[in-house]
Amino acid sequence: MNQIPALIRVFAYLSLLTVGGGMAVFPEMKVLTVEVHKWLTFPQLIHLYSVGQMAPGPNMMMIVSIGEWAGGMLGAGAVLIAFFGPTALLAFIVTRAWKKLEKWPWRASIQQELAPASIGLLLAGCFTMARGAISGVETGAIAVGVLLILLQYKINPALLVLGGAVIGVLTFIPK
Repeated sequence: MNQIPALIRVFAYLSLLTVGGGMAVFPEMKVLTVEVHKWLTFPQLIHLYSVGQMAPGPNMMMIVSIGEWAGGMLGAGAVLIAFFGPTALLAFIVTRAWKKLEKWPWRASIQQELAPASIGLLLAGCFTMARGAISGVETGAIAVGVLLILLQYKINPALLVLGGAVIGVLTFIPK
């Protein structure tokens, strides 16, 4: 069955939910790609997101892999355009309108409330991913360790993802 129309619908919709970044869309992406369409498993989605964190460029480029798994190379291209196209167009339109509404009294109120909404979306994404990624004391310790390191030091998160992978290889390989 041709998955391209479904991929376009899903990722165009997800595109419009990315207020606050890619993690903000993660819970809905999990529902649609794992539970509804079954294009991949939850561990595969977590893996792709983690790899996306290490790759150069936007971490949401990982969506291309979902498109490729579900619809081949055409699916990868369709997902790329569907995910980034609507957001780019919306950002262009909103930016133009925002400049015209510079003196509008509601503008400051809207700007002030966007940050808390974004944070709520990000936290929902974090909790969704944590439910699938933290499976015991060891993985919980890695998550807490990474959090503490990031709060204390300015370090490239990709190094922490790589460190987590190394710990995983050394700790969790079946013997």
